[in-house]
Amino acid sequence: MAITAAGTASGAGSGHLTAPRVRVLAISNQKGGVGKTTTAINLGTALAAVGERVLILDLDPQGNASTGVGVGPDARKVTIYDVLTGQASVLQAAAKTNVPGLSVVPANSDLVSLEADMIGDGNRPYKLRDALATMAAEQVSVTGGKPFSYVLIDCPPSLSLLTLNALTAAHAVLVPIQCEFFALEGMSQLKETVDQIRGTLNPRLEIQGVVLTMHDQRTAFSREIAENVRAFFGTKVYETVIPRNIRVAEAPSHGQPILIYDHACVGSQAYIQLAAELLAREKQVLAA
Repeated sequence: MAITAAGTASGAGSGHLTAPRVRVLAISNQKGGVGKTTTAINLGTALAAVGERVLILDLDPQGNASTGVGVGPDARKVTIYDVLTGQASVLQAAAKTNVPGLSVVPANSDLVSLEADMIGDGNRPYKLRDALATMAAEQVSVTGGKPFSYVLIDCPPSLSLLTLNALTAAHAVLVPIQCEFFALEGMSQLKETVDQIRGTLNPRLEIQGVVLTMHDQRTAFSREIAENVRAFFGTKVYETVIPRNIRVAEAPSHGQPILIYDHACVGSQAYIQLAAELLAREKQVLAA
């Protein structure tokens, strides 16, 4: 069946717009340093490489996802802050990248003040959902050009208003988990957060998948963490594992996804495999 855009064009209702298929995936984990931004950049690039049209929403005040796809601070004329405060639409804020089929709505430090700016606004958890619903409606009316098929939201590492907006707007959550000890401590908290959002703001929210990142196959400890995560999340965990790779770490400083910076490295190949696995899962969702 066709999947429609998130939510309605205004208010907190549960209606849906008839629109081209667009899947909204929030890349989220309340722990920092687990590879959320790296996953958003490189998964988005890999999906674009196979013909999907992808939009990354940079929802972190640091703007690292924007930098990582080559949109520097001086080029961020319209940002996600403008979208969330109603000063611009998603399509107005979307900036093309050097990767064909990949765009980004950039972020900057304006996001730091968002929560204070929205005090008293009862609709504030739904701002992103409504903006994406408007985008879906606008894409229906656009003649020519290919509509976005995937929106990937790079979330900040906290349960803030920004993360609440992302999880309220998303169809599902993609969870990067670093293969290190403290990752285990956050697993229950993560599941509880998704359950809370599903019970209050977004009843359709689900965990799309869990991605093991920064994995070092040479160490028994990394293998043990991977086994524990698979035991906890079961089939939600992707078979593809993102290895610890220096080339992946270097790429953002050059403003390039790893698939552009070094297509042949093991990190690039892992994200290509992850994209293929994600598309296979998405095909199952569409067939349901």
